Amino acid sequence: MEATVEVGDKLAGETGAVKIQERLQKRHQARIEDVERRKEAKESQSVAEEKGEYFSSAFNREREAAEELLSGCSGADRATVTQKLEEATAKTVQLQKFLSDSVLFLTQYELRQAQAALQKLQTSLAETREEALPKKKFAFKARTKAADKVSATPVSDTPSPDAGTPADAGSTKVDEASEQCGFSNMSDVVVIKPAEEIQQRDVLLTHLTNCKVRLLGSPSTLHLKHIDSCEILCGPVSSSVFIDHCRNSTLAFPCQQLRTHNTTDTQVYLHVTSRAIIEDCRGVSFAPFSWSYPSLEEDFSVSGLDQNRNNWNQVDDFNWLAAGTPSPNWAVIPEEDRKTSWDPKN
Repeated sequence: MEATVEVGDKLAGETGAVKIQERLQKRHQARIEDVERRKEAKESQSVAEEKGEYFSSAFNREREAAEELLSGCSGADRATVTQKLEEATAKTVQLQKFLSDSVLFLTQYELRQAQAALQKLQTSLAETREEALPKKKFAFKARTKAADKVSATPVSDTPSPDAGTPADAGSTKVDEASEQCGFSNMSDVVVIKPAEEIQQRDVLLTHLTNCKVRLLGSPSTLHLKHIDSCEILCGPVSSSVFIDHCRNSTLAFPCQQLRTHNTTDTQVYLHVTSRAIIEDCRGVSFAPFSWSYPSLEEDFSVSGLDQNRNNWNQVDDFNWLAAGTPSPNWAVIPEEDRKTSWDPKN
């Protein structure tokens, strides 16, 4: 009996030792795995920091080169100005693409800083072009028959405070530099602009009320300011669309970047290859771009946009940085509520 007890004690001791050894091995393995995870995290952070430093250095270098080109336009002859503006425009487009391709590894702060710098450069480019190259005026005829169907209310004969000289009957005055075009101070009309007039130009639409606008072609950039109760459709925009003070409207366009400010109760049918950005907005809703016209495929080719890459529902709200909680300022338009008919007469 004593021998049996001794054998049992011995077996129990060996079993306990085995269990202790297993626990020690598991603990050791867990420590090794933890060290590996920390190492990988550190390496990943180091790679991200290196990418961020490279982006910042390269971005700032190219931005400064573009700014230097713009500063060289002052006092130069027209041929020199034209050449410098072309080079500055090319660098600006390259910077936009560089930023879009780098979004995944940039911090929110780095992204906002770069976007602000790029927007400042684009504004400076537009202002320099406007100052350095003389403008010419031309009459852009509106589709008056369609306009009658948009609203039974005639256009007021009284010009708005910033309308300037009233337009001739049946036409709207448009300011256009060699690379810039647009129209403003219009209400209750349908306007269709052909591709040859906007192709790879900066387009500015401002102070429009209850209008239907169709822009056929591929602009370089699109600026929409002070838009009220309008429907604006545009072909593929090579770089950015900037929206400011828009309300109760429906917009549709493909672009590389969308930046929206001070906008309320507006639907956007969007194709965007980076991520859309909203700031100081509410009641903005999104759906995939669905407008079509005969030369759309050709205009996509001109724009250089990737038709297979659409982040229409990837929206960053700069007023809502609560991680894991959706912003209340924007939403996805339910499929059953999405607009399917784009006839300007309706």
